[in-house]
Amino acid sequence: MAAQLATTAELERLAALVRGARSVVALTGAGISVPSGIPDFRSPDTGLWQQVDPMEVAHIDAFHRDPVRFWSFYGERFATLGGKQPNAAHHALVALERAGMLDAVITQNVDMLHRKAGTAELIEVHGSIATCSCQACEERVSGEQARARLSRDPDGVPRCASCGSPLKPDVVLFGELLPAEALGRARELCERAELLLCVGSSLEVYPVAGLPELTHAAGGAVAIITQGPTPLEHLASARLTGDVVHELQTLLAALALQQQQQ
Repeated sequence: MAAQLATTAELERLAALVRGARSVVALTGAGISVPSGIPDFRSPDTGLWQQVDPMEVAHIDAFHRDPVRFWSFYGERFATLGGKQPNAAHHALVALERAGMLDAVITQNVDMLHRKAGTAELIEVHGSIATCSCQACEERVSGEQARARLSRDPDGVPRCASCGSPLKPDVVLFGELLPAEALGRARELCERAELLLCVGSSLEVYPVAGLPELTHAAGGAVAIITQGPTPLEHLASARLTGDVVHELQTLLAALALQQQQQ
């Protein structure tokens, strides 16, 4: 049976914005990965930072001060994220990209799920768990190699093979600046976008939360697709509040696009 097209005014407005835009960019946050079994950071009761103080385990000073405690948290996080798979929301963005309706995905997520889904133009502004690096001599290893070294180390800390220093995951920790190249590319894309799709992001963490303002200031439209409230509701030309998987799949149907079976 054919998929039933959504008839809500907001979805129709969003589909029209996508059809009419010469440049569409997606900005994704933790909410797009929740259906893959990865908790977000700030939801009451379930958010990751409700369970642990990020300043104690995810700050660059915590890494330098107590790498054992740091890696007791990140070792578990690596193990959890490593086995997760992209969900239908990730694949919906790939379908839009392959149809020529999406130029790029900018993500705050470090979980590699957009990579696994097949996104071609991807800007990971917070880095990813794909690699770890030595801060002393710049040795870089894969996430798998880092996990292997962690399992062999008596303190549970993956170490540089050259100098023995603790390896750091190539993600942006609290207290660190975002990579200049990635942030610059993200800003460039948002400034020229005629439509920015904000998917599963609370739009609270700067400087990434400022990207929709760049699109809006340049005359582009902003659409927000997330269940929770954001500080940028006043910018939204379209606002969808349902589950991101349902909303994006319904958008594909409204655009008469087929999503590949995964």
